[in-house]
Amino acid sequence: MQVLTLLVKPSASITFTFNDLEVSAIPGQSVGAALLAAGDRVLRVTRFEKKPRAMFCGIGVCFDCLVVIDGAPNQRACITEVKAKMVVRTQVGGA
Repeated sequence: MQVLTLLVKPSASITFTFNDLEVSAIPGQSVGAALLAAGDRVLRVTRFEKKPRAMFCGIGVCFDCLVVIDGAPNQRACITEVKAKMVVRTQVGGA
């Protein structure tokens, strides 16, 4: 199987914050994809046992990637398009 690597970074980029850290993203990219590219894997923790959860299905079905976006909880990072100056935080618990 051949693996292709993006050798040239896109000229356009936007920034948003995740837990008070600035993250760069490509316009049109999902919040989840941008966070994975930045090396952030844990997007939420479970309510009672505080176990980490990350992207699982990547298509909005499983709800493991729930985050708080601009103060609104229960947003699926995998299907939400990243916007400039968006404020994203780790969510505690789920929907």
